[in-house]
Amino acid sequence: MQNSSDQGISATNDVTLDVTVQGDEGSVRLDRVLAVRSPALSRSRLKALILAGQVKIGANAIRDPAYHVAAGDTITIDVPPAIAAEPEGEDIALDIVFEDEDIIVINKPKGLVVHPAAGHETGTLVNALIAHCGATLSGIGGVKRPGIVHRLDKDTTGLMVVAKNDHAHQSLSAQFADHGRTNDMRRGYMAFAWGVPNRQRGTVDAPIDRHPHAREKMAVRDTGREAVTHWEVQQTFNDRHGKPVASLLACQLETGRTHQIRVHLAHVQHPLMGDSVYGPHFKTKSNALGPVSQKVLAELDRQALHAYMLTLEHPRTGEILEWISDLPPDLARLRAALAVTE
Repeated sequence: MQNSSDQGISATNDVTLDVTVQGDEGSVRLDRVLAVRSPALSRSRLKALILAGQVKIGANAIRDPAYHVAAGDTITIDVPPAIAAEPEGEDIALDIVFEDEDIIVINKPKGLVVHPAAGHETGTLVNALIAHCGATLSGIGGVKRPGIVHRLDKDTTGLMVVAKNDHAHQSLSAQFADHGRTNDMRRGYMAFAWGVPNRQRGTVDAPIDRHPHAREKMAVRDTGREAVTHWEVQQTFNDRHGKPVASLLACQLETGRTHQIRVHLAHVQHPLMGDSVYGPHFKTKSNALGPVSQKVLAELDRQALHAYMLTLEHPRTGEILEWISDLPPDLARLRAALAVTE
């Protein structure tokens, strides 16, 4: 961190600006004082910094642009480096399952964000793909998500396909929009869910929209878009008392909504194990597990969801291709631990 006047703002380093309010500036809005005293920063940039808690008076972050300052106040502005307009390539290892001149299929690990967004401007799959594919990567869909035709949540593992040119992007986008209704595209997931359904297979057909109060969440709502998830029980697990406590479900999507499987399974009272967003009220169910299962589940630290199967038509050859991904080590350990009644 360096101290600087606003004339020395750097594009690559954090900069701290100090502004002392003069007598004739007292009882004036914070954003107006800063607009005059920090001309190198635009009004919109200043507002964003204020709302982000980057502007302080003393030790207190002032998040209200309309806050009235007092004469003698020392205002500190922490200016982080500007984010590049376009993502840059980063040397991030990829688990490549298939690649040719048109598409690349990867096995995404947990913790990897798919495309840059607020709070995750770097270190994403897009950054890795730009470094790996270079100029061939399709730009359709916006510079922040070149070649991306579908996505997995940060902590969901498994198979993803990315287009490497415009033709492949158009073909794959059409296939994902259809979701296998009239083509051969299929997406399969393995989901460890709390509880055991009362039948072997079923379908959740419930529209999904933004949660009315928690904007980072989705919810089943009448105002939402169509969402259909098919599921089938693959395995059931008992607690240490011999009572059914969890199940492994094979899920297939007929639509592709944000958090769809997580929302739908929670909606039918079978939320994913480890899902702190959609299944927090089921966390105490882990008390019925044996000590080994409890330990493995606690170490999982993510929703127990893996995209294990992907089938699609190759955009150039028309060949039907299918890939299968085994459970990653953390979910394989969970499965083994749950299978043992302790």
